[in-house]
Amino acid sequence: MIQISNFAKAIFSSAFLITSLTASGQRDRAQIPAVFNDSYIEVNVGYINYPFGSSSLEPGYTYRSVNVPHVAVRIIMAGHQFNKYLSAQLSYMRPVLWVKYTYTNGLTSLDEKKSLWMNVAGATIKPQLPLSDRFMIYGEGGLGIITRHGIRDNMGNTVVKNTTYAYPLMGGGIKYSINDNWKLMLSLVYSPGNKDHKQPSTSYLSTGFSYMMHTLSDEKVAEKNKAGYKFPKQMIQAGYANNFPGYGINRTFANEKFPLFWLGDAYVQQGFSISYLRNIFHGRKIFSFDWGTSMGFWKGKNEGEEFITISAFPLFRWTLVHSKPADFYLLYSLAGPTYISTKMLDKQELGGNFTFQDFMGAGFFTGKERKFSVEFHISHFSNGNLYPRNAGVCVPLSMHLGYAF
Repeated sequence: MIQISNFAKAIFSSAFLITSLTASGQRDRAQIPAVFNDSYIEVNVGYINYPFGSSSLEPGYTYRSVNVPHVAVRIIMAGHQFNKYLSAQLSYMRPVLWVKYTYTNGLTSLDEKKSLWMNVAGATIKPQLPLSDRFMIYGEGGLGIITRHGIRDNMGNTVVKNTTYAYPLMGGGIKYSINDNWKLMLSLVYSPGNKDHKQPSTSYLSTGFSYMMHTLSDEKVAEKNKAGYKFPKQMIQAGYANNFPGYGINRTFANEKFPLFWLGDAYVQQGFSISYLRNIFHGRKIFSFDWGTSMGFWKGKNEGEEFITISAFPLFRWTLVHSKPADFYLLYSLAGPTYISTKMLDKQELGGNFTFQDFMGAGFFTGKERKFSVEFHISHFSNGNLYPRNAGVCVPLSMHLGYAF
C-alpha cells in the first residue's frame, strides 16, 4: 500500500510546480499569462452520423434496429495559433445521447435494447488561409483516438466489442471573425470506418465559436486593477463529503433533458479532501481562472472500498455578487487529470488508474480582505471513455472551507 506521506509529497510537489509556472513570466494577474497568448478554445454543436448496423454485432446475435441520436458536441480543449497560416489543437467529440441497439440472440423471442458509447479524441494540425479581414478557410488533419464502450447482453456475453484505436481524423471549415477574440465557424470532421474493429465511419457537421486569447494592453490591465475588486491570489481548502442528504442534487444536474453534469454507476459514501489553488487570471469584476491540485480520501457506498485520488485541475469562477459582507460566486471545473488508486468500485469497472475529476458548485468569500471562503460542490470522476470501461464515480454534496493568502 502506498503510504500517505508519498501522496502528501505528490500533492505538495504539484502545488510547487503550479506556483513556479504561474509566478514566472507573470507579474500581474489581470494580464493574460504569456503562455496563453494566441491560444484558443472552441465549442461546436452539430450533427453526427455513424451508420451502425448488423456488421458491428458479434456472431450469434440478430440485428433488429438501431437508434442513432445525431446531436453532438466537439470541444477544442487546447489550441494554439503559431501564425496566421498554421494552428494545432487537441479536441474531444461525443454525442449528447448514446447509440441504442435492439437485437436478439435467437434463443428467445424477447428483444434486448442496450446503449453503445462512443467518442473521438483528436490531435490535429490546422493549416489556414485568410480570404479577407473577416473570413478564413482552413483544413484539419491528424490522429483521432476512437473509443467505443461496447454492449454485453443480460447474461454478460459480448454483443458489440469494446475497442480503442488510433485512426486518421480530417476535416475543414470556414471562420468569420467578429473581432480579435471571438470567431464563428462552420466545420466538417470525418474519420473513415475500420473493418478490423467493426467500426463505421464518423462524420460531423457543426457550427460554433472560438475564443482567442491575446496579451492585453497596459491601459486595459490598469483599468481592471483600478476597479478594486478582490481576487484572492492563492488558497488552501479542506472539504468533507457525505451521502447523508442523498444524491438528489447530483441527479438534478445530470438529467437527460438538460444535462449540466454527470452522475456515474459507482457511488461515494463519504470522504474528505485537501486542495491548493492559485489564481492565474482575473477579469475586471466577474471572471477568474485558477489552477489547483488536490488529494482526496474516499469510501465507496455499497462495498465500503477505500481509495485515494490525486488531481490537478482548472477552475473557472464567476463572481456574480460583490457586497460588503461577502462575494458570491459559481464555479466549474472540467477534465482535471487524476490518479485514482482503484480500478473497481461498487463492483463497477472504472477503466484504469488514470481518470478525470469534474466538479461544480457555489460559494462565497467573506472577511474584510476576503480571506475566508465557504463552498459546496458535487463531484464526478470518469475517464471520458478513454478506456472502454468507464463506470464513473459519483461524489455527493461536499462542503469546503478555505483560507486565502
